[in-house]
Amino acid sequence: MGRACWCLIGTLCCCLAVTSAQTAKQTLYAQHSTELIKLDGVLSEAAWQGPGFTQFVQRDPNQGEQPTERTEAWIAYDDAALYVAARLYDSSPDSIMRVLGRRDASITADWFVFYVDPYHDGRTGYYFGLSAAGTMWDGTMMNDDWDDNSWDGVWEGTAAIDERGWTVEMRIPFSQLRFHEQGTYTWGVNFRRSIGRKNEFDYVVFTPRDESGFVSRFADLVGISSIAPTRQVELVPYLNTRAEYLQSQPGDPFNDGSRILPGLGADLKVGLSSNLTLDATANPDFGQVEVDPAVVNLSDVETYFQEKRPFFIEGANVFEFGYGGSSSNWSFNWSNPNLFYSRRIGRSPQGSLPGYDYADLPLGTHILGAGKLTGRVFDDWKMGTIHAVTNREFARIETGGQRSRMEVEPLTYYGIGRVQRDFNDGRQGFGVLGTYTQRMFSDQRLRDEINSTGLVGGIDGWTFLDEDKAYVVNGWAAVSHVSGSQGRMTTLQQSSGHYFQRPDATHVRVDSSASALTGFAGRIALNKQKGEVFLNAAVGVIDPRFDSNDLGFIWRTDVINYHVAAGYRWSTPTDYYRQVRIQAATFGNYDFEGNKIWHGYWTNGNYQFTNYYFLYWGMAYNPFTISNRNTRGGPLMLTLPGREFFGGLETDSRKDVVVSLSVFSYSRTNEPSWGIDASIEWKPSPNVSISAGPYFNRDRSATQYVGAFDDPLATATYGKRYAFAVLDQTTVGASLRVNWTFTPQLSLQLFMQPLISAGDFHDFKEFKKPRTYDFMRYGDEGSTLAEIRDAEGNLTEYQADPDGSGTAAPITFANPDFNFTSIRGNAVLRWEYRPGSTLYLVWTRSSSGYLNDGRFRFGRSFDQLFEGSADNILMLKFNYWFSL
Repeated sequence: MGRACWCLIGTLCCCLAVTSAQTAKQTLYAQHSTELIKLDGVLSEAAWQGPGFTQFVQRDPNQGEQPTERTEAWIAYDDAALYVAARLYDSSPDSIMRVLGRRDASITADWFVFYVDPYHDGRTGYYFGLSAAGTMWDGTMMNDDWDDNSWDGVWEGTAAIDERGWTVEMRIPFSQLRFHEQGTYTWGVNFRRSIGRKNEFDYVVFTPRDESGFVSRFADLVGISSIAPTRQVELVPYLNTRAEYLQSQPGDPFNDGSRILPGLGADLKVGLSSNLTLDATANPDFGQVEVDPAVVNLSDVETYFQEKRPFFIEGANVFEFGYGGSSSNWSFNWSNPNLFYSRRIGRSPQGSLPGYDYADLPLGTHILGAGKLTGRVFDDWKMGTIHAVTNREFARIETGGQRSRMEVEPLTYYGIGRVQRDFNDGRQGFGVLGTYTQRMFSDQRLRDEINSTGLVGGIDGWTFLDEDKAYVVNGWAAVSHVSGSQGRMTTLQQSSGHYFQRPDATHVRVDSSASALTGFAGRIALNKQKGEVFLNAAVGVIDPRFDSNDLGFIWRTDVINYHVAAGYRWSTPTDYYRQVRIQAATFGNYDFEGNKIWHGYWTNGNYQFTNYYFLYWGMAYNPFTISNRNTRGGPLMLTLPGREFFGGLETDSRKDVVVSLSVFSYSRTNEPSWGIDASIEWKPSPNVSISAGPYFNRDRSATQYVGAFDDPLATATYGKRYAFAVLDQTTVGASLRVNWTFTPQLSLQLFMQPLISAGDFHDFKEFKKPRTYDFMRYGDEGSTLAEIRDAEGNLTEYQADPDGSGTAAPITFANPDFNFTSIRGNAVLRWEYRPGSTLYLVWTRSSSGYLNDGRFRFGRSFDQLFEGSADNILMLKFNYWFSL
C-alpha cells in the first residue's frame, strides 16, 4: 500500500507539464444597449429585435439531436448591468409546466437558465435561472462540474406566457459578478432550456453523459467593452425579535417559561477591488430557520449536522478542500476529515458544571463579530478568509438556595484562510488551507476541559494525466497541532477519536505529561471520468494523533483506507431503457498497527426505464475483521462477517404524485437488521406541494457496549471487565413538509419531524478474551445477574457478579433501556418584498419524552408525542438591502 501511494504521488508530480488540448468553441455576441430595458417579458426593446442565438442541441432525452421546440436568446449590456432575453417557442403553450416554488427550489418545470464564467477560467462562474412561473434560481459553479445554490445574488427577472410560448428577461448588475478589469472582454457563457413535460434539456453546449467537464465547454461571449467591475457597498441592517415560551421546572429562578429577546445588527459587503469582496457582520443573527433533526446516537462518534446559517453557507465552496479536479470522489468506510466545520463557530458551550438544583445555560456562544474576505489576488489565486470572535459565556446556577455564575466557554478567536490556483487551463491545481483557534480563559478550571489552541494546515491539488481529461489524480495532505494543559491533553488522548489507552495497542500510548498533540492525514485518488468504463481508486491515512475538531470535524483516526472501484454505463437510450449502470468495488481499512479493521466487497446497479422510473439495487459482503473501537478504549475484538442487500424505486418526477421507496437488510450472526424508507410528494396545484417521508428501522446489535469496570482479577482483559448486551432497537419517524408559494417572492413552508425510537437491552454479557468473539453471558458459568427496582417497581439498575460467590466484586450499571419520542417542527413565512430585502416570520415547536422502557408500543408512543408541554419560539426578522 505504501508503494502504491508513493507511485501515485510520483505520477502527480511528473504530469504537471501536461499541455491543454485546443477545442473549437462557439461564439456569441453581446450588444451594447443605450435604451432603457423594461423587465416585463415583452421583447419590444431594440436589443431583442435582431436575430438571436438559436443553435441549441438536446442533451436529454436524445443526446445530440435537434430540440423539439425552437429557442432564441439574446445578450445585451449597458454601463451597469448584463441583460439576457429569450423567446422560448412552444407548439402547445397550454402544456407549459408553470410550477411555482420558492427561490432556489428544485422543481420539475419549464426553465430557462443562463450560465456565465466572467473570469473565463473554464472552472468557475454563476448561473441565473427563471421558471415559466417566475421562480428564481441562482448560484455559483466551481471545479468545472459542480454547482452551489447557497449564493443569492441581487438581480431581477421576469417570465411571461403568450400564444407562441413564453419569454424571459433578466437584468444582472455587474456588481453581482466578479471579473478582471479589461478594455474588452471575453467571457464563457451557456444557456439551458428545460421542457418539463418532455423531460427535455437543451443547451448551447453540454456535457455528454459518459464524460465530465461543464464550464470548460462554454461558448465565448464577445462584444462587451468599456465597462468596469463595480466596487459596490451593500449594507443590510436587520431587526430581530424573538419570543421564547419554554418548558420550566416549578421554582426555577432563571426560567419562568417566557422571555422576549430583541436583536439589532447589520451585514456589510464591500467590493474592495474588482476581485476582492469583504463581508462583515456586527452582532450577527445566526438563528436557524429550519431545525436540526432529532437523532438517537448510541455510538461513540459525534453527530454531524449541516450548516444552515446564511453567513457561512454563502460562498462556502471557496473553502472546499481536497476534492478539486475530479468530478467524482468515492468513499468506502472512509470519512474525510473536515478541516473547516463552520458550526464550531457559535457552538454550544463545552464547559462542565458542578452539581446544581437549577441552571440557566446558554444554547450557543454569542458571535461578537465575523468577517469574510473572498476573491482573487496576485496571479489569479482564488482566496478566502474568515475571522470570528465568540463571547465568553457564563451559566447561572443555584444550589441549596445559593446562586453563582460560572464560565462555560472562554472568549475565542477563529481564523480560516484558503488560497487555490489553477494552472494550464485547469489541468492542474494547487491549494493551501489553514485554520487557527485561540481561547482566552478566565476560569482556569476550563483549561483541563477545552484545548487552548488548535492549528491545522493542509495542501491539496490535482493533475489530469492525459490531454482528453479522462484520467485525473487528486489528493491532499494536512498536519494538525493542538495544545493545552496536561490534563486536557490526557483526556484528549483517551477520547473516542483516539483511544490511546487501549491496553493491547503497541503503536500508541497515553502520555500524561504531554502538553500538545501533533498528527497528519492525507489521501490520494485516481478517477477515470470519461467513457463507458469508469474507474475510481484511493488510498487515505489518518494518523492516530491527528485532530482537527477545534474548527473542523473528524469521525475517527488511526486508519489506513483503500478502495478500488470500476463499472460500466450504457448511456445511449434504447427501446428498453434510458440508461443503465453497474459497478463493483473492494475496500479495506487497517490501523497503524496493521490490524485489518474493515474489509468488504460491494456491487450495485441502476436502471432507468423509458417512462423515467428509476430502479436501483446492490449488495455487499464483509468478512472477518478486527474492531479497535467496540470496547471503546479496551482490547481488540473480532468482528463477524456481514451481508447487506438494498434496493429502491423512484417514479417520474413530472407527475402530480411522485413516490420513492427503498429497503435494506444487513445481517451478521444473530444480528438481523432491516429498514424501509419512503417518500411521497403530492402536487395538488402548481404552487403547492405536500411531501411525507416515513421510515421504519429494526436493528439488532449483539455487541452493544454497556460499560467498562475496573477489576484486577480480570487479567485476560487487562484489569477491566467490558460489559455488552444484545440491543433490539425499533425506530419509526417521518419528515413532513408543505410548500405553499403565493408568488415568486412570497412563500410559506411548514415542516414537522416526529420520531419514536425504543431500545431493549437484554442478554447482558462480558467480553472474555482479546481478538475473539467470546463472551460470558451473565447468569451462566457461575455468574449471576440481579435486577434492582425502585419503590414503584421500576427497573433502575442491574448488578452482575462475574463469579457468583467468588472473589470478584460485582459490577453495577444503570438500566440502559430507552423509549425516546420527539417531535420538532416549524413554519416559515418568507417575503422578499424588494430585491435583497426580506421579511421572515418563523414559529418553531419542539418537545421530547424519555422513559427507561425498551418496549416499542406505537400507540402509547404516538400519544406521548403530543402530550405534555413543548418549547415554542416565535421570531420576526426584518432586513433591508441598501446599495451604496
